[in-house]
Amino acid sequence: MSFRSQPDSPKSAGLSRRTVLAAAAAAVPVGALTATSTATAAPAPVATKPNRTTPVAVGRLFDKVEAGMAKYAIPGVGLGVWYRGREYVRGFGVTNVDNPSPVTADTVFRIGSTSKTFTATVIMQLVEQGLVDLDRPVRTYLPDFATADPTVGPRVTVRQLLNHSAGWRGDTFLDTGDGDDALARYVASLSAAPQLTPLGKVFSYNNAAIGVAGRIIEAVTRKPYETATRQMLIDPLGLAHSRFFRSELGGFSVAASHNIVNGKPVVEPSFDLMPRSLNSFGGLISSAQDQLSYARFQLGHYGFPRLLRDRTRVAMQTNPGPGGTLFVEIDGVGVGWMIRPTAEGPKVIQHGGDWSGQHSGFLIVPKRDFALTVLTNSESGPALTAELFGGDWALAELAGVHNLPAVQRPLSPKQLAPYEGSYVASQIGMDGVESSFGLDLKADQGQLLASADGQPALRLGFYRRDYVLSLGLDGTPDHVRANFVPGPDGKPAFLRYGGRLFRRQTAAGRSAAGRQLTSLAELTRPVR
Repeated sequence: MSFRSQPDSPKSAGLSRRTVLAAAAAAVPVGALTATSTATAAPAPVATKPNRTTPVAVGRLFDKVEAGMAKYAIPGVGLGVWYRGREYVRGFGVTNVDNPSPVTADTVFRIGSTSKTFTATVIMQLVEQGLVDLDRPVRTYLPDFATADPTVGPRVTVRQLLNHSAGWRGDTFLDTGDGDDALARYVASLSAAPQLTPLGKVFSYNNAAIGVAGRIIEAVTRKPYETATRQMLIDPLGLAHSRFFRSELGGFSVAASHNIVNGKPVVEPSFDLMPRSLNSFGGLISSAQDQLSYARFQLGHYGFPRLLRDRTRVAMQTNPGPGGTLFVEIDGVGVGWMIRPTAEGPKVIQHGGDWSGQHSGFLIVPKRDFALTVLTNSESGPALTAELFGGDWALAELAGVHNLPAVQRPLSPKQLAPYEGSYVASQIGMDGVESSFGLDLKADQGQLLASADGQPALRLGFYRRDYVLSLGLDGTPDHVRANFVPGPDGKPAFLRYGGRLFRRQTAAGRSAAGRQLTSLAELTRPVR
C-alpha cells in the first residue's frame, strides 16, 4: 500500500507529530529494496565525533539504523544519543543521491513538529517573565481571536492550545505569504475552523492551535515569531545549525528531500516548500547535534544556559491534558510534549515531525537520563522512525523501559459491529482548499479491515476496549496504535489515527468536501 502525497503536488502535504501510516509507509515499494541497491548510492556511514569506545547497545543502534536505511531506501540519517552520561552523534549515508556528500552531525534536516516544543518552551519563558498565564484565555493576548464556534474563542486558554484539547479542526496549512504578518493572517483564517469536540475534553492533534500559540509570542514580544524564538531560545542554547528560513542555510550541509520512485530515492525539490505561516508548528531546520543539545537542555543538564527554572521545565513534562493515541499510547500532552507511559513506570517525553521527504523522531526519558533523536531525508523515513520511536526496541535496549503491553485478540462479528462504518477527516491545504479522506471499516477475520476508495489499506486489531494496533494487510504490526473515541451515547464517534479525529459518518454516507486526498499519510503527515 502506498500512503504518500503525490510527488507533483507539494501543496497536498500537511504537517503533524508523525505520518499517520508511519511504518505502513514502509510498505510502499521500498520493501522490495535490497541492501545492495542503497549501498551503491551512498558511501559508508560517517562518524562525526572523536573515536571512543562505543557501548554495545549504541553499536546495535548504529546497526539498526544502517539496516533500516538499506531496507527502506533512506539516503541519509542524522543520529544523536545521550546514553550513560555521554553523547554519541553520527551521520549515516549522504545528503543527496544526485550530489552525494556525507551526512555529518551538523547536516541540517527539517524537523517538522518537534518545532512545536520550541514554541512551547518560549511560551514558558514568557510565563516565567509574568507576561503569559497558561490558564488565561487566548483573548487576553489576541483580543480578536475567533473560531467558527462563537462560544470557544472567548474561553479557550493558552494551556488548551499547547495540550491539543482546543477541539477545532487542527490541520490548516494555509499559505499566507512571506511577510512578517504571515502568522497573524493565518490565525485570522481560523475563524472558519469547525469545532469537532467540546473545548478541553478530548485530545485531537492540532497544528493550528500551536500556530495560535506562536502568534501569542509575536503579540507579547512585539517581534516576528522566528526572531523571538531565535533570540530567546535557539541562539542562547548555541544551536548554531538551527534556522527557520532556507535563505539562512548558506555554508551548511543540507539534507535534500527525497521521494521514493520504483523503490529508489529520488531528489524532489518541490518538497522543500514550507509556508512561513507554518513555522511555529513545523518549520524549524536543525541538525542531529543541535537536537541532542536541545534534548540535554530539556533533561536539565548543567552546562546549558538556565533559560527555564527546573520546576518550569518539569511542569512542561507533567500534568497532561486528555489522553489517547498519537502513534503510541499517551497519557496526554503536557505543555507541548507528548507524555508516554511505559510498563516499568518512567515516562517517555516525546515528539517528532514529518514533512514531505523529511521525517524525524525525538524523545527523552528523564528518569533514565536518556535522549534519542533521528533525522531522515526520505519519504520512507517514517518506517525507520516507527521502529525506533513507536516500537519497543530502542527504549528497551537503551533505556530499560517498554511500551504498555498490547496483545491483539480477535473479536466476534457482533463485537466488531459497533465500530463498522465510514470515518472521514479533512484539512485545509496551502491553497485554502478543503480536502477530505475517508476510511471504510468492516469486520473481517476478527479484525477491522480498513479500505480507502474501495481498496483495502490496512487492518486494525483490538488489544483492549476501543484501542487497536495498526497492521499491514498481511497482519504485520507497523508500530502504530490508534483508538476509537466514544460519543455521548457511548458509541464510537471518531477513530483517532495519527492523533487526528476521523468522524464516523451517518447512514446517509460520507460527504467529502473539496478534492479527495490520495492517501492517509497525506492527511496526517503535516507536522506530526
